[in-house]
Amino acid sequence: MTRIYFPEPIPDHGECRLPVAKAHHVIHVLRLGPGDAVTLFDGRGTAYEAVIAACDRGTVTVRVSGSRAEDRESPLRVMLAQAVSSGERMDYTIQKAVELGVSAVQPLMAERCVVRLSGERAIKRVQHWQGVVIASCEQCGRNHVPVVRPLLALRDWLQQPAEDNNLRLLLAPNASEGLRDLARPTGLVTVLAGPEGGLTAAETEDAVRAGFRPLRLGPRVLRTETAAVALLAAMQALWGISSSRRCAGEAAFAVTGSRLPSI
Repeated sequence: MTRIYFPEPIPDHGECRLPVAKAHHVIHVLRLGPGDAVTLFDGRGTAYEAVIAACDRGTVTVRVSGSRAEDRESPLRVMLAQAVSSGERMDYTIQKAVELGVSAVQPLMAERCVVRLSGERAIKRVQHWQGVVIASCEQCGRNHVPVVRPLLALRDWLQQPAEDNNLRLLLAPNASEGLRDLARPTGLVTVLAGPEGGLTAAETEDAVRAGFRPLRLGPRVLRTETAAVALLAAMQALWGISSSRRCAGEAAFAVTGSRLPSI
């Protein structure tokens, strides 16, 4: 089923016209036409069943037949604070982070960032990353759209107050603590990942003073576009399911003799 993000008000029963960019994608990329079924979602948790009613001169009108609430969000609330990486690495990290359930993305400028962004260029890049988030939600089935926050310098961001019950984790290859050493979090988890060259010693010290706990993911050093994604996947496996499902999963591991790798 083709899913389309539509942030404007959507009637439970009625018609609405897709934005120009979405209409172009539906007609020229997906090759859909009148009679084809689609799902609209508003980014706030509601999905709407619809069918394409008309395609005319680059415009697409859909007819909505009903709505339903769908909760595909993880019980684990995570914000990814990612130092900006170059090329398509940042897009990849954001895309996979959304698939893995993050609730927000905070892009950061660190000393060793290869890409330097400021002013209008930074604003446009954040808009691009928000588009990556939306496309990922359309693909993975999420009906809540995470927000990409405005780009900040790492040191400025570290000075902001943290939420209560906020577990703050800093990806650090030389850390002594692993994910299994931590108790199951009860509030927001903030994950801080450095750029290609890692955080400087001074930046790491600043993060630790701001309450971040250095954390390692096994014996190997992971690339910037891999590290946060690997940690998010591990956290979802350990903490992102309900108690009953977690017990069932642990029982299955016991029966098969398998276990999760050391993390």
